[in-house]
Amino acid sequence: MYRSVPTQVDLPDLDHQVLHFWHANSVFKRSLEQSAGRPEWVFYEGPPTANGMPGAHHIEARVFKDVFPRYKTMKGFHVARKAGWDCHGLPVELAVERELGFSGKQDIEKFGIAEFNARCRESVTRHTDAFAELTERMGYWVDMDDAYRTMDPEYIESVWWSLKQIFDKGLLVEDFRVAPWCPRDETGLSDHELAQGYETVVDPSVFVRFPLTSGPLADRAALLVWTTTPWTLPSNVAVAVHPDVRYVVASDGNEQLVVAEPLLAYALGDGWELTGESFKGKELERWTYRPPFDLVEVPDAHYVVLASYVTTDSGTGLVHQAPAFGADDLATARTYGLPMVNPMQSNGRFEPEIPLVGGRFFKEADRPLIEDLQLRGLLFKNVPYEHTYPHCWRCHTALIYYAQPSWYVRTTAVRDALLRENERTTWHPGTVKYGRYGDWLNNNVDWALSRRRYWGTPLPIWRCPDDHLTCVGSLTELSELTGTDVTGLDPHRPFIDDVTFACHCGKTAHRVPDVIDAWYDSGSMPFAQFGYPYRNKELFEQQFPAQFISEAIDQTRGWFYTLMAIGTLVFDRSPYETVVCLGHILAEDGRKMSKHLGNILEPIPLLEQHGADAVRWFMAAVGSPWSARRVGHTALQEVVRKTLLTYWNTAAFQSLYGRTAGWTPSAADPAPADRPVLDQWLLSELNTLVQQVDAAMADFDTHQAGRLLATFVDDMSNWYVRRSRRRFWRGDRAALATLHEALTTVTLLLAPLTPFITEKVWQDMVVPVDPEAPQSVHLAPYPVADESLIDPSLSRQMALARRLVELGRA
Repeated sequence: MYRSVPTQVDLPDLDHQVLHFWHANSVFKRSLEQSAGRPEWVFYEGPPTANGMPGAHHIEARVFKDVFPRYKTMKGFHVARKAGWDCHGLPVELAVERELGFSGKQDIEKFGIAEFNARCRESVTRHTDAFAELTERMGYWVDMDDAYRTMDPEYIESVWWSLKQIFDKGLLVEDFRVAPWCPRDETGLSDHELAQGYETVVDPSVFVRFPLTSGPLADRAALLVWTTTPWTLPSNVAVAVHPDVRYVVASDGNEQLVVAEPLLAYALGDGWELTGESFKGKELERWTYRPPFDLVEVPDAHYVVLASYVTTDSGTGLVHQAPAFGADDLATARTYGLPMVNPMQSNGRFEPEIPLVGGRFFKEADRPLIEDLQLRGLLFKNVPYEHTYPHCWRCHTALIYYAQPSWYVRTTAVRDALLRENERTTWHPGTVKYGRYGDWLNNNVDWALSRRRYWGTPLPIWRCPDDHLTCVGSLTELSELTGTDVTGLDPHRPFIDDVTFACHCGKTAHRVPDVIDAWYDSGSMPFAQFGYPYRNKELFEQQFPAQFISEAIDQTRGWFYTLMAIGTLVFDRSPYETVVCLGHILAEDGRKMSKHLGNILEPIPLLEQHGADAVRWFMAAVGSPWSARRVGHTALQEVVRKTLLTYWNTAAFQSLYGRTAGWTPSAADPAPADRPVLDQWLLSELNTLVQQVDAAMADFDTHQAGRLLATFVDDMSNWYVRRSRRRFWRGDRAALATLHEALTTVTLLLAPLTPFITEKVWQDMVVPVDPEAPQSVHLAPYPVADESLIDPSLSRQMALARRLVELGRA
């Protein structure tokens, strides 16, 4: 008979009982062994970086990565689950710098790259135990014993192989471009990193006089130029105008200024009148002017140029050009053969010998430059300007757009292929496909890949003095080039930097000293986790592409993008078919969780207070998963009270009266057609529920599945059981059989979402009375609806009956 199920339950204690059961019986391992040979259903684990402690937000994605593999396993698939760790990158370096009290790259190089990287290696494994504890405690089944690590030589060799494929296609190139640069970390950022770090700031917006020195207005009028980056004015080489815009001359009686006609009122305000002189932009070409500063030498410059990107939305319609700090400026300067002047050091400070601003950080140079313009009568006005400005997503330093040589992956060359792959992808929510992600692909720019840093996958390109390039695809290939066995070499800096070989021209080739964007590492995981193509070729082909991935919504410009970009570049297809984008988890007060605000919920204490199933149910079923949601103790207590305890108490009720009556399921139980109408109604609703929950789960809609299940559990307890109590008191076989069937089926439906409480109910109420039941609910198949038991007329009759009862109470 049933085991005794107490009416009171300690959910956290129940969790530990179930964890012990799973371990003692190797249930996860057995689920994999039992499903071996079935059709594969693949999901990829987005690798976390374990150089910091896990937070409550780490639970959210792990819930979805666990729910659907459990569901698909019950549906008859084999779902391998390989964990992984993201080991490289700037976040790791910054954490180690803080520990060592370093302030920048000069401290690292003085300390020694080998020792610094050894500290980085240690830091990324420091908290793996904490992540493993969270993973186990919340019931996330994933193979952590065979986890991939992006810092392992086998992984790096696989990444090198992929870069060689891209290089051989002519899509990995070095170029001199203006790109976002972090002056604190002294390295470039890719466009998808840039998107993660915008902050709202107030900058000066200055309107500056540039007196004309040639043309019909020479020595009597000035160009009025607008900029929000006064610190770039010492590097001015030209002023751009739109060739088809009309520019007018206006006077206030004291001076004459040239502005775009549509911006006359915006730029000048009241008190200005037109002189009657006007010119098309193309007529202004090559008019010369006196620059606002002569702090640095700028030869053969300072004249008006034409550029179609000049707009009349704001400003004056005349755009200051500083080619070292703007991509459009650099392109225009190249067209006109203008010089590129860059008085800025890589740390974001002006060269020390420059007057007025020498040694100053670029953002700190605005004030003295504006004051100097004011003193010399060149400042027309200065208006504070609030806007979003890119900051480093890790150290929060204001970025600088900086002309520099860098290695780029030409993702723009495969834009059409990326759009094609996006068409083949199912997104949840669907708005992401053509919205946030589709816009990102349509406005795709080349991927700035190289980083002038230390702890990362080394760029596998060697260069000789004659600029011949060799891209190396493995340590074996490198051994062949060097004539020595380097297959056992740690492929990180500085060891790899010491490896040289003779170029085909006879001169010595040295490795380009850069490392690559760590996002490329994580985006390579579909193949690099197996060491493909040098290892596990068949396994990779079996596991590519994935049917499912899931992370937070911000990964549209992170992991989701890099996965698709690399997959399309290397294999001409995206490595995933379905994506579930998750909203951010907020504190109960609606703000982002932070130590500063004191509103952080530590994950393990949260699970120990409410039980893992309560947290899992909240993440999966309470509110839309792709919307930002507030999580707190009140919300979790409500989950426990409304759903989990109602389900548990129904099981306890059935256990009590089943044991009292000495009842177990048998052929002696009445057939459904011979049972009272209330039983037939519950079985009809139950089998409808199976259809609807299965459809919702197949559509990755845990919110809908949870709503359906919660409603049924409430109906089962608060309608069916309440109206059948007398039958249970007298041990009615029809009532006991009906509730047993309902509880067994609901337990199976709930199992992927709430694996702990359902395991306990299965052990206490299914295994003891069914000799054919699997030892664990997670080894059982997903229920299939018996359509012969579904009768919509019963639903209508019962809805009417319930309405009459409610009216009677009223």
